[in-house]
Amino acid sequence: MQQPIARRTEQPPHPVKYHYADTFWCIYITSVVSACIAELATYPLDLTKTRLQIQGEALTANLNNVKKLHNHRGMLGTALGIVREEGSLKLWQGVTPALYRHVVYSGCRIVVYDNLRKKLGSTGQVGIPLYQSAICGITAGGLAQWLASPADLVKVQVQMEGKRRLMGLEPRVNSAAHAFMEIVRRGGVKGLWKGSIPNVQRAALVNLGDLTTYDHIKRTILTKTGLPDSHTVHILSSICAGLVAAAMGTPADVVKTRVMNQPTDNSGRGLLYRGAIDCLRQTVSKEGFLALYKGFLPCWIRMAPWSLTFWMSFEGIRRMLGTNSY
Repeated sequence: MQQPIARRTEQPPHPVKYHYADTFWCIYITSVVSACIAELATYPLDLTKTRLQIQGEALTANLNNVKKLHNHRGMLGTALGIVREEGSLKLWQGVTPALYRHVVYSGCRIVVYDNLRKKLGSTGQVGIPLYQSAICGITAGGLAQWLASPADLVKVQVQMEGKRRLMGLEPRVNSAAHAFMEIVRRGGVKGLWKGSIPNVQRAALVNLGDLTTYDHIKRTILTKTGLPDSHTVHILSSICAGLVAAAMGTPADVVKTRVMNQPTDNSGRGLLYRGAIDCLRQTVSKEGFLALYKGFLPCWIRMAPWSLTFWMSFEGIRRMLGTNSY
């Protein structure tokens, strides 16, 4: 009698390894982790940039009675001065609210950009046109920064405390939590969004430079050169993204920093500027147009390694999870 042929059980192919890697929350968490790695690695340059952007502000405010402490140092002099006068650990002063900011900002900007890019792209299309990518970058950056603006405000105020103490001024805040409570006490909940307009403008421009440039340059290199999706492509794309982001975002960043750092009265109104436009006008009229690019060098020097560290971490984590490159 013929024996029945044993039917071989076929193992269903695994369609996508770790399929959750492309879900909303996984992309969000991956973005936050990558941003925190990049922030910790490059934060001293951000602090140096912020201090440089405030230089010359005493003249704008006519604060002649305030002792000017090395008010015109360059990037290296400012960084070395912080180490010498305040201690090396002060190079990371304000890093806690900066990390809090990225929990909101970096997670939101990537998932919003990713979703807009997927909706605008057609099936089988590699990437999207540059103008659509620009719209996605501006929208994602502006929305994410508006949500994260309170953490950015706290970060800027904490960053400036070391210099205020050296200038003999009374300390405004003692910690990130204290800064948060003081802002709310003086200006209410809406005070947490002081400087949010130039902040959102800056973020929109920065993400137009970062997200759009990285996405477009990477796909252009892969398409035109035939290079594999490798670290070399990521490095080239990140450097270009950092340069464009710094060039487009520095003027708005200077205005944002000054508006956020200015002292306020008991009602939460600024004592130096009526708003972002007034700050822009005063800065250009009293210090010249190039004052809008104070801190550009550390801003670019920071953005290039920040962008590189972020994108390589982001791409590396996605690869570990078994999903496609971004």
